[in-house]
Amino acid sequence: MTVDDLPGRPDVVFRVPRVVVFCDGDFWHGRDLDARIERLERGHNAPYWVKKIRGNVARDRCQEDELRALGWTVMRFWESEIKRDSAAIAASIATVVRERRGVATL
Repeated sequence: MTVDDLPGRPDVVFRVPRVVVFCDGDFWHGRDLDARIERLERGHNAPYWVKKIRGNVARDRCQEDELRALGWTVMRFWESEIKRDSAAIAASIATVVRERRGVATL
């Protein structure tokens, strides 16, 4: 199975422990969705952008459900979180991967 074969085409895949990681853009994947929709509704071409972002969020949820049904652990991080503290994000991913492999966290 390749990344292209997995729902949502995850950004990082750990095959043996079955962990996938998504690095979601704040805008495109609807971080703070309600506030974002409010801003979009005041902007140019509002119906298009509201529909687009809501569709992306719904698609993400569907793909996440599909992956979980296939036995994958799904981790999602916002781009702003990654930029702010990539070391903490990497550590949390490493912890989950170790746990899924059955190795005690150090």
